[in-house]
Amino acid sequence: MKDIIVVGGGAGGMMAAIKAAEEGNKVTLIERNEKLGKKVFITGKGRCNVTNACDTTDFFNQVISNPKFLYSSVYGYDHDMVMDFFEKNSCPLKTERGERVFPVSDHSSDIIRTLENVLKKNHVNILKNTYVTDLVIKDNVIKGVKVSGTVPKEINGFKTNVPGKKEEVLNADAVILATGGVSYKVTGSDGNMFKVLKKYGHTVTDLRPGLIPLESDDKWVSPLSGLSLKNVNLALYAGDKKVFDGFGEMLFTHFGISGPLVLTGASYLNKKYPGSKATAVIDLKPALDTETLDKRILRDFDEYKNKSLKNAISGLLPSKLTSVIPLLASIDEDKKVNEITREERESLVHTLKNLKINIKGSRDINEAIITIGGVSIKEINPSTMESKLISGLYFAGEMIDVDALTGGFNLQIAWSTGHLAGESASLT
Repeated sequence: MKDIIVVGGGAGGMMAAIKAAEEGNKVTLIERNEKLGKKVFITGKGRCNVTNACDTTDFFNQVISNPKFLYSSVYGYDHDMVMDFFEKNSCPLKTERGERVFPVSDHSSDIIRTLENVLKKNHVNILKNTYVTDLVIKDNVIKGVKVSGTVPKEINGFKTNVPGKKEEVLNADAVILATGGVSYKVTGSDGNMFKVLKKYGHTVTDLRPGLIPLESDDKWVSPLSGLSLKNVNLALYAGDKKVFDGFGEMLFTHFGISGPLVLTGASYLNKKYPGSKATAVIDLKPALDTETLDKRILRDFDEYKNKSLKNAISGLLPSKLTSVIPLLASIDEDKKVNEITREERESLVHTLKNLKINIKGSRDINEAIITIGGVSIKEINPSTMESKLISGLYFAGEMIDVDALTGGFNLQIAWSTGHLAGESASLT
């Protein structure tokens, strides 16, 4: 039996602690917050998109950064195994559009409660309100962690600590770090562990916001706040280089654009061109080519020849856009359609197919769903999740330099890497 410490009570940390405990070890799970799973609680808009039931081979197409690194962990603990875990532990699941998996209850709290029950069943010691300030390393071998917070007397024989006043050392045969990235700091991910790891020689790649809304200072964008567009095509350009091209749903906000399509595009943009200004180009009618769309508009103009332009295109667009599109096409919205020239109609068609938005940047990283970047995969053994620099130190979840698109893929990464880390720490 080994003494194993897991730092971080999120998805990856809880799964790592469970697996390590199931292997017969004495496991201590340390969480800086007053409760476990704070970020899990807010995922999927509070419903918790547990995983994605797509084929495992397709899973890797949804991983933006370093998909090959995840082969061992994901094939070793795939979405079927994750779903089986929750359902066997009395948390029924359902699969929705896009193969997204949620608890039947639509409550993320049920996912957290299930994990807590399994932790308790496996006698995992849980230290809440406890902050890991440093690692204890000797001759490149992990020996434990330094903590500040409330440490019960019965845990590893250490005296109860005065919260925030002094540090105590907790000894361990292995330590698993699952402290997350730097987004949503309210959930406990403050990035301090990255600073600690750098001190001991680990490389941390640039930390950038992933799956995050984009900001625009175009004056016509803000009044569209709340407008949701479905079945549109979005392309993002950094200069003249196309960074992303996708089909789906998006949303206008008071600061710019958001929604699934935008969040995905932002991850590609921030990975390849972090901090760059960009241009978003929306095709409002991707199902119609330019010629077909022009014929459709001609038919509408013929039917509504005595109406104003904004009224004639009301059947083609959401009401919030019927004034915006003529403005951007440089046509008077009140102009009668029988007075519109061919050049103006061509401009209208072009605008519908190429609605441009100037992007000045992303929202603050604290609003990002995930963090791009983290501990370099070159310094982690993908078959075990163990550090190549420090023996007995393992990693799980978002603090590793891997990230994926929305749809349950990032939580699957957490479950898979956590499971492998817990298993490997038990064996070595």
